[in-house]
Amino acid sequence: MTQINTLDPGASPLDYFGFELRRCREAAGLTQKQLGGIVYCTGSLVGQIETARKLPTLPFSERADVALETGGLLSRLYVLVMRSRLPAWFQQVAELESRATEICTFQTHMVHGLLQTREYARAVLGVLDDTDLDDRTEVRLARQRIFDKDEPPVFWMILSEAALYLEIGGRETMRGQLERLLSFEHNPRINVQVLPFTAGAHAGLQGPFNLYRVPGDPTIVYTEGYGSGHPTANPDIVKDCALRYDHLQAAALSLKNSAELIRRVMEGRYGEHRDTGGEPVA
Repeated sequence: MTQINTLDPGASPLDYFGFELRRCREAAGLTQKQLGGIVYCTGSLVGQIETARKLPTLPFSERADVALETGGLLSRLYVLVMRSRLPAWFQQVAELESRATEICTFQTHMVHGLLQTREYARAVLGVLDDTDLDDRTEVRLARQRIFDKDEPPVFWMILSEAALYLEIGGRETMRGQLERLLSFEHNPRINVQVLPFTAGAHAGLQGPFNLYRVPGDPTIVYTEGYGSGHPTANPDIVKDCALRYDHLQAAALSLKNSAELIRRVMEGRYGEHRDTGGEPVA
């Protein structure tokens, strides 16, 4: 167990966060219990975060910044902490997400992590492994902070219609996830197109992929396997995937028609009222 008097701020971003939290709290003349009362948590939780035994959440970081008058220090460190807790093979991709001005993704069976709700992300991450599930979910959701920047990236997601019907986490979770997708309907920087079943054979049959465009750097193509990721700037692969993405966009429904389909599936398949046979009722 890490002791507060031996905490090394250089050991990891999480240790650094704990060190700075303790330093700022003591400078403010507050005990752990007093700070906990201000930020709506227990003194024990403050102590666990200070000793790098517990991950901070964004609300905790933001409230602690206000209470300790840090000028946003902890909220900024929170982003580094969350990124450091990602699997090593994914950290390069998280860096790409944070620097990209445009992200294009094609997804065949589930919503991309940058648009997932908490409940949906938890259901995805919990398959076969529920260890540290709260922390792993928090880490995934922290990546969505890129949309809070002054100049957020333009994000395009082409989503197979199949993903609307794959019931991840249950009906309530799916309804919430589809509502989340619809919340971007009038956001020009976050665009969702559905590739309908009627598209038949299409340019994405080989599987999901992402394109990252970063100013001054080559475009990166990213594909993923079980427990591994494969980013590449190979010009031939980038050219091929960019062409495939163009064809997928041409085959997908328009933004407006995609939203209408998402709304129909949400209300028809995941509506709040069903009869005893499981069918939706008006």
